[in-house]
Amino acid sequence: MRRQMRWAAAGRPLAPRRGRATTRDGNAYPFFEPEDRPWVTGGSRMSVDAVQAPKVSGSYRYLVVWLLAVVYTLNFLDRQIVSILAEPIRKDLQLDDTQLGMLSGIVFAIFYTGFGIPVGWLADRARRVWIISGACALWSLFTALCGTATSFVQLALYRMGVGIGEAGGSPPSYSLISDYFKPEERGTALAIYSLGVPAGSMFGSALGGWIAAEHGWRTAFFVMGVPGIILAVTLLLVVKEPRRGGLDKFADGKDAHDAAPPIWTAIGGFFSNRTLVLTALAAGLSAFVGYAALTWNPPFLMRVKGMSLTQVAAYYSLVLGITGMIGTFSAGWIADKLGAKDRRWFAWIPAIAFLITIPFWFGIVYAPTWQAALICIAVPALLNNCYLAPALAVVQNAVPPNRRTISGAVLLFVLNLIGLGAGPVYVGRISDMAKAEHGDNSLSIAFLALVPVIAVTILAHLASAWSIARDKRLAAAIG
Repeated sequence: MRRQMRWAAAGRPLAPRRGRATTRDGNAYPFFEPEDRPWVTGGSRMSVDAVQAPKVSGSYRYLVVWLLAVVYTLNFLDRQIVSILAEPIRKDLQLDDTQLGMLSGIVFAIFYTGFGIPVGWLADRARRVWIISGACALWSLFTALCGTATSFVQLALYRMGVGIGEAGGSPPSYSLISDYFKPEERGTALAIYSLGVPAGSMFGSALGGWIAAEHGWRTAFFVMGVPGIILAVTLLLVVKEPRRGGLDKFADGKDAHDAAPPIWTAIGGFFSNRTLVLTALAAGLSAFVGYAALTWNPPFLMRVKGMSLTQVAAYYSLVLGITGMIGTFSAGWIADKLGAKDRRWFAWIPAIAFLITIPFWFGIVYAPTWQAALICIAVPALLNNCYLAPALAVVQNAVPPNRRTISGAVLLFVLNLIGLGAGPVYVGRISDMAKAEHGDNSLSIAFLALVPVIAVTILAHLASAWSIARDKRLAAAIG
């Protein structure tokens, strides 16, 4: 007890230790240790999450989420730069559309998704800031190496390295953001983070296209790889590791959150939850359409509609970035507002968004000029990302804090395996099959083949809304 009093007087936080100490006369009494002593207590190892979270201001937590959004911008820029450089790469390395689709799709996605789960398991136990920083440095290095590739195999290997690095970016970031923002604010915070998708696409198209037009596609890879190294160091200097679950209610009858479960228990818990599975499938189908468009819009505009690489860099990038940022942030903000009244809006919003896009896909294909096609592209670009922030909010609120990172990783596994892995390859393969009959216009046939997928995507979101309405944990977290 004297030790407890000394620590309390010093202003050091106290946490109850498992088990009880015994006095000389045999009487037992509760034993306390300061929370900032990271060694074994009561037979279980204390993680970094036992460290008392520092008091942070509202401005600091927004600084954190915006800095993570910049990291995600580089993440997505490095991921999608192959699409803007597709035509010069195809001509230089003599590739077909299926190979281009593989470079943007399955070659990258299988490593990105595969490594995401073990990284998520690690991030539920270790310092997430260090993991994000190391991942940022790794994917940036492999992005630069892509500029040295002289064959499809070499470029594919470097893209695998980019995928491994990027696996450590988003799942720890989702968890980190959730420990800086309350449950009712997470949709907006995760929407800010998700702005990295359209911002990365915009800057990748603008800078990558301009650099490739002026100095070649290899130089574009070199230049895009440098900022990530600098940003990796900045993260370590600026972002503090918050206490895990510090803003979440404890389970009934408990005064602390449970420790992170074994990896297979956490994964099994995800797939045994109907809401999480349906949300992941709906997000995967949404990403199928979104990644297919991101990968093939530039080649379509250049081959079919006659745009130059310089025009794509100047005009397409602006359309992609402005509409994508508006749509992504608005979806998260609207989901927070409407979701507080009815949780089903987390799934209804993307369902309505994809329904609106259907006629514009026909407009993209049949537009007489690239200007008209670009106007039609603006609507799917505005609405295709409306699924992401609501889906992230559902997953982060539907699981306890000790499973957030691994659950975010499993969501990304399903999302990217279906969306990033299959979407670009699907369009590329259909284009190759139609090329003998339609020539360069074969991409138009492939784009029209996305419409049935959109219809299935809408149905998947409606099924997710049905499950969300019946989820008790979501009801407790967000009402």
